[in-house]
Amino acid sequence: MEPRVAEAVARLGRQENEIKLLTAEIERLKNFGCLGISPSLEGLRDENAKLKYRLNFLRKSLQEERSKTAKSMININSCLQEVFGAAIQAAYPDLENPPLVVTPSQQPKFGDYQCNSAMGITQILLKTKEQKVSPREIAEKITKNIPANECIEKVEIAGPGFINVHLKKDFVLKQLSSLLMNGVQPPAVGKRKKVVVDFSSPNIAKEMHVGHLRSTIIGESMCRLFEFAGYDVLRLNHLGDWGTQFGMLIAHLQDKFPDYLTVSPPIGDLQAFYKESKRRFDTEEEFKKRAYQCVVLLQSKNPDFIKAWELICDVSRKEFQKIYNCLDITLIERGESFYQEMMKDIVKEFEDKGFVQVDDGRKIVFVPGFPVPLTIMKSDGGYTYDTSDLAALRHRLCEEKADILIYVVDSGQSVHLQTVFAAGQMIGWYDPKVTRVTHAAFGVVLGEDKKKFKTRSGDTVRLIDLLEEGLKRAMDKLKDKERDKVLTAEELRAAQTSVAFGCIKYADLSHNRLNDYVFSFDKMLDDRGNTAAYLLYAFTRIRAIARLANIDEEMLRKAAREEVLVLDHEKEWKLGKCILRFPEILQKILEDLLLHTLCDYLYELATTFTEFYDNCYCVEKDRQSGQIVKVNMWRLLLCEATAMIMAKGFDILGIKPVQRM
Repeated sequence: MEPRVAEAVARLGRQENEIKLLTAEIERLKNFGCLGISPSLEGLRDENAKLKYRLNFLRKSLQEERSKTAKSMININSCLQEVFGAAIQAAYPDLENPPLVVTPSQQPKFGDYQCNSAMGITQILLKTKEQKVSPREIAEKITKNIPANECIEKVEIAGPGFINVHLKKDFVLKQLSSLLMNGVQPPAVGKRKKVVVDFSSPNIAKEMHVGHLRSTIIGESMCRLFEFAGYDVLRLNHLGDWGTQFGMLIAHLQDKFPDYLTVSPPIGDLQAFYKESKRRFDTEEEFKKRAYQCVVLLQSKNPDFIKAWELICDVSRKEFQKIYNCLDITLIERGESFYQEMMKDIVKEFEDKGFVQVDDGRKIVFVPGFPVPLTIMKSDGGYTYDTSDLAALRHRLCEEKADILIYVVDSGQSVHLQTVFAAGQMIGWYDPKVTRVTHAAFGVVLGEDKKKFKTRSGDTVRLIDLLEEGLKRAMDKLKDKERDKVLTAEELRAAQTSVAFGCIKYADLSHNRLNDYVFSFDKMLDDRGNTAAYLLYAFTRIRAIARLANIDEEMLRKAAREEVLVLDHEKEWKLGKCILRFPEILQKILEDLLLHTLCDYLYELATTFTEFYDNCYCVEKDRQSGQIVKVNMWRLLLCEATAMIMAKGFDILGIKPVQRM
């Protein structure tokens, strides 16, 4: 039994025991009246009522817990690790932290999974005990100590010491039936935790460009994954909405729209507005001085300057929201301005703990192991990005009580963020053994020339232009395939949006986020290979199988309750096992935050399904008339299970499939 399921079962046992004790206590209280003992009848009634309330609450909680535990999808890899962990412990009780390596087998002749721990144990015994034992001998000892379990049919030792594992067919069938009955459920992950994800984070008064694309897409997908797993997720957009640049923007606003306090200024093109103000800031000394004065007045909360700042922020927000609506992104905005009032306390806390040094008027903090200090106050008394990032970290840890904190920020900020995290540890805000604080770094987007992605004129690519180009190309692709002749106008638009935005997201998420990736519309819209276009087409084909066999959803639900699944054909068995690997894929991503693993899995699932469909008839037709003569319902249920997993995978990736394409 895997640890999380064991924990849930133990929790059920504790609740059942408490229910027994409470029931006995209520019976005891009832007997007071029967025995003629009434020290305080009112008190007894109150206590009885409280106990009954607690009893009802526990019974309801127990029922929910049982339901949740029963419905959670089993992580087969974790189950096997639990089994082999116990076997290794029994075989070699003196070994500390022995290697535990369990992976799916790549070829059917090697079984369904492999335990490859014997080779590692050989090396440990040689180094620590100077014992020379062959891996095969170790593998034999491990297999003799495998405890009774529900998932393993048999094991075989192959080669130098690989342990090949064959799963019980009844176990696999049971898990598939549970999936079809209960829908796609998350694996049991134990205690519900609070997760804060910092992502997207564009700057006010600047248009979102392709550089913001990765943070936005990756962060959204991470949030969806943690939410599906049952965590409490706070999605934060750490907007750049404070600082020196607002002085020049407000000064320019006053010049260009002097009546901005009474008439809302028509700042349509904020990017052009920003460029104009920046040019003046760089070339006009008087304007520059006034810009600095505007910063001071803004930071002192002068109402007129706050109004100007809000106007500029609102124009930006509307532009950002267009992008978020297209990509189906949900965020809560907490810009740098949110943390301004906290910065004085941050400086004081570091000073009180003796961590602050003064260097040429600046207040700096050196963090052990990091050569560049954090500047928490400038010589003029102003604050910096270091101060606001420390304030944000503290608020998320100490006020939001986050158990997991994820910063989806480009790799270029790695040293800065690691320094901030280390400072938070140093001052005692969190213990990394208890609270997980992670920088989910990512590389840059490259053009097909392998250089940083820019327009032909050398400008940064505006994100809105990129999305519009994607829509145009998706429609061209659909028309090339003559889908406009078979789909209604509404279906065609839905397919266009699904393909365009799905392909842009998948092209990003299917690459290891740590690496740079080449942006190519031609590659991402190709319906061959590991692309969203291929997977979306595959999904619609799978969904169409039952429809073409005149099997509706109610008939499938009835079959899921009554039909006996069969996995006699090797392609049925391969597909069934592939479907059930979904929980272990999700568990891995929850740990390493590498979403391309899910994309690789969905592609493997789609290709495995194609093998199954090519070899196993789901619907048999008369060759002459084309009439349906037989529907193999258990195979249609395998189609349904595949589609259910693909749909949930798409949902986590933020991709919206359509029924017809």
